[in-house]
Amino acid sequence: MRFPNKETVEQIRRMYPAGTRVELLAMDDVQAPPIGTLGTVLSVDDTASLIMRWDNGSGLNVVWQQDRVRKVDDPDA
Repeated sequence: MRFPNKETVEQIRRMYPAGTRVELLAMDDVQAPPIGTLGTVLSVDDTASLIMRWDNGSGLNVVWQQDRVRKVDDPDA
């Protein structure tokens, strides 16, 4: 795995501040929540992974340049 530089990590932190709602688009993990699952970003770690709380109870992180999410505009979505 290639790690992001400090500038990239800071950019991801600005894009996904704590409380940002996202929808899962792709995650290559047998324990991944189903595609379409909504969740809340808790923080971004030093590898630019999104630390998550998924609405289905999962806590699996979104890995930088591997998994995909999109922001959800409606916080109640």
